[in-house]
Amino acid sequence: MQQARQNYHLQFWITLLSVALFATKIAAYYFTHSLAILTDALESIVNVLAGFIGLYSLYIAAKPRDTDHPYGHGKAEFVSAGIEGTLILAAGALIIYETIENILANRPVQKLDMGLALVAVTALLNYAAGYACLTIGKKNNSLALQSSGRHLQVDTYATFAVIAGLVLMMFTHLYWIDKVIALAISCLILYNGYSIVRASLAGIMDEADMSLLKKFVTALNANRRHNWVDLHNLRVIRYGVTLHVDCHLTVPWYLNIHEAHAEVDALEALIVREFGDAIELFVHTDGCLPFQCTICIKEDCTRREHPFTGRMEWTLDNLLTNQKHNAQRAGSIPHAPAGAV
Repeated sequence: MQQARQNYHLQFWITLLSVALFATKIAAYYFTHSLAILTDALESIVNVLAGFIGLYSLYIAAKPRDTDHPYGHGKAEFVSAGIEGTLILAAGALIIYETIENILANRPVQKLDMGLALVAVTALLNYAAGYACLTIGKKNNSLALQSSGRHLQVDTYATFAVIAGLVLMMFTHLYWIDKVIALAISCLILYNGYSIVRASLAGIMDEADMSLLKKFVTALNANRRHNWVDLHNLRVIRYGVTLHVDCHLTVPWYLNIHEAHAEVDALEALIVREFGDAIELFVHTDGCLPFQCTICIKEDCTRREHPFTGRMEWTLDNLLTNQKHNAQRAGSIPHAPAGAV
């Protein structure tokens, strides 16, 4: 909840900043009539709208889970990111339309020095705000903040392109550069919008985050306990700042309830240590079966029925499937030293 509140407060100030920057860019366009500055200002309209949408989504996401939403309200961030991405796509299309219309109308460009100064200020502020959003968003696993950060930084790069174009036009008087920059910026905006929409749909559809799952595999292999005979049917889903983890943990069949629960507690402590305390863990415990003796790494097992032949490394393949591990599924595994039990 502390992370959620931090996300909300940051988004609040980002939204206020986006309003101020939009007004500054409109003033710059009023002085210069530069199409490149206009495209930058139009893109900032999206910043303002997306800022308010993101602010509301983070307010919703910060609410604790309740009877109607037993998994919390974190998916509101995915919806917000999807709307923001759609608005970005619309802004890119609108910029292309304005560029073509301007080419046909051939409107003159003027007062470039004043426009350059105003736009430069917005670029610096935008970059700083985008950097803050990305840093806090990654730290708190907030897709809404990360989307805002990427959007602000793309907006910054677009503004830098505008500045470069304005400087070039001031010295060369080649005013057609204004239109080329506008078209280039629109393509960058369209790609950024597509990326954000794609990420939001992946979250809504609970698409597996393979990079996150690989981190889980690495952490589990590095901290594997002797009583963890296998771990399978692993599922990891992110809802806002909360990580939901489901899995089946196979432990020696003769452990009592308290001993088996201690192994679950150890697994939870490992995940919290590696991935933060915003975790909801659901573990189903299984008792081991005789065919798993050959890959069981528990050296002091007094109930072993078959000799140990080699450790089975946990991979994405055997952790994600809903099947207990055995030597046949392990494939080629290293043999134990002579005399190993």
